[in-house]
Amino acid sequence: MTAADIAKAVSGGKMSALDATEAALARIKQHDTILNSFTDVTADRARAKARAIDADIAAGKTVGPLAGVPFAVKNLFDVAGLPTRAGSKINRDLAPAKRDATLIERMELAGAVLVGALNMGEYAYDFTGENVHDGPSRNPHDTTRMTGGSSGGSGSAVGGALVPIALGSDTNGSIRVPSSFCGIFGLKPTYGRLSRARSFPFVASLDHLGPFARDVTDLALAYDAMQGPDTDDAACTTRGLEPTLPLIANPISDLRIAIADGHFQKNVFPEAVEAVSRVAKALGATKVVDVPEASRARAAAYVITTTEGASLHLDRLRKRPNDFDPAVRDRLIAGAMVPAALVDRAQKFRRWYRAQLAEIFKSVDVLIAPATPCTAPKLGQVNFNLDGVELPLRANIGIHTQPISFVGLPVVAVPVPLEPLPIGVQIIAAPWREDIALRVAYALEKMGVVAAPSPRGL
Repeated sequence: MTAADIAKAVSGGKMSALDATEAALARIKQHDTILNSFTDVTADRARAKARAIDADIAAGKTVGPLAGVPFAVKNLFDVAGLPTRAGSKINRDLAPAKRDATLIERMELAGAVLVGALNMGEYAYDFTGENVHDGPSRNPHDTTRMTGGSSGGSGSAVGGALVPIALGSDTNGSIRVPSSFCGIFGLKPTYGRLSRARSFPFVASLDHLGPFARDVTDLALAYDAMQGPDTDDAACTTRGLEPTLPLIANPISDLRIAIADGHFQKNVFPEAVEAVSRVAKALGATKVVDVPEASRARAAAYVITTTEGASLHLDRLRKRPNDFDPAVRDRLIAGAMVPAALVDRAQKFRRWYRAQLAEIFKSVDVLIAPATPCTAPKLGQVNFNLDGVELPLRANIGIHTQPISFVGLPVVAVPVPLEPLPIGVQIIAAPWREDIALRVAYALEKMGVVAAPSPRGL
């Protein structure tokens, strides 16, 4: 059942929240030994919340739009009573969180039921979904393959239909990459749109939080529930609520839709080309727009990522270097040695690049681009061949996502159900126009061009 179906059944008295919760817990117990998407299952908490919702309904009280809907969160979200591990070994020594992350609080205020915390790449510095401490999360369509990272457990849990909604984070592509590999919908909102309060950071100037779901309606439901200012996150917008669910079914005939050219037409496997072609054809998009210096934007995002990440973890690198994933540790050490002049240049370029994108969005409403260059690679794969060049896989999976999150644009990743594996396409809109990206995604879903396939590997 979708989140919308569950909420309707629970609020209408046709299903209890406890039954919905027990069904999710049963699916997790049955399938997560294979998928390895969960690191913590909060069964007692979930049952208590579900019983409270059922009691409110019995008493005639109004329940929220996500009443009884099970959800789970990447384990960098604070969950009261659990150490916030952020995919690491070191963080397990932290005291348990005293309070939930803001987005968990808002989801539960809307009636959702938290059932657990999800596997992720260490400290979110990962595109594969492989974790040396907890093992890899596995792709629900082929368990020998990657989920994508760093929100790999979120992608696996939703792609495997263990929960209808999960929350993750996206710094350089960590919502859009798992969405692509696991064949689900993901929303990376505008930078600052959703609160990051009480979540473990990676790169404060690039970090976003957002939802995963199996259809666009559920994505909008979750996103709308989490909106709103939050003084606990200095980067969070002061804009008021701007609900998207009432708008997603609006016609898209008035929208100016273009295909991103240049960088986004290169470094792609045939399946990525086919996915973009299908989406563009369905939307009648023929206009092609060059995104200037997108490759340079990606390089600048790398500089900012590695230096900010290194600064955050410097004390841990000094005190406990052997407790890091070696691949993460080495990249952070390298980041600590990047000259300040390069960081300064990257930030100056960032301002220029943001202005270029703002100019593009004066003449278009939506850009279409690949989410990943390929479908999910095999677990343990180290390299792949892009445009005839052998390249390290982990570093280049986000080749098409980084230039977009670099300036904080909202994106809906939509799954194109190719055979044998799905792959995602980015629907990119101007800042604060999540409603437009969701409208286009919804139209594509109704046309049957994009859809979350049933898990094939379970």
